[in-house]
Amino acid sequence: MAPADRPTQHVPQSPIPDASFSMTLAPQITFRHLEPSPAMEGRIRALVARLERFSPSILRCRVTVQAPPAHHRQGRVFEIGIDVDVPDRQICVRHSHPYSQAHEDAYVALRDAFRAVRRQLQDYERRHRGDVKAHAPQAQARADEFDAGPDSRTG
Repeated sequence: MAPADRPTQHVPQSPIPDASFSMTLAPQITFRHLEPSPAMEGRIRALVARLERFSPSILRCRVTVQAPPAHHRQGRVFEIGIDVDVPDRQICVRHSHPYSQAHEDAYVALRDAFRAVRRQLQDYERRHRGDVKAHAPQAQARADEFDAGPDSRTG
């Protein structure tokens, strides 16, 4: 049989990726009351990729960027919602500071919201690994266990 006539062999891929493999989570990004921005989408994707360093077990990530209509006395404060699904838990962060002028910048609001998600993911991973100490139950004495010995004098 000539080499061109031979059937091609399918070599199965290893289920374990090598060290250079980097899984990038594709977040679901929603913009409300503002036009989608490629620069902001890029920043959100970069922040989600950074979250993967803290928790490789992220299953899904949804990000909502909302700009309410401008008010007369205050500027447009961005509201950020992030939902992260991990095994056995869903982490939800709603970041809205209506009186914070810093959150008039969407990138600052994104930074603060992703910091809050990162802290919760770190706590989740610590509990998942068993790094969080469980407090021993405290002994509780009952009234009938106290012995009023000869040293206790009444009156």
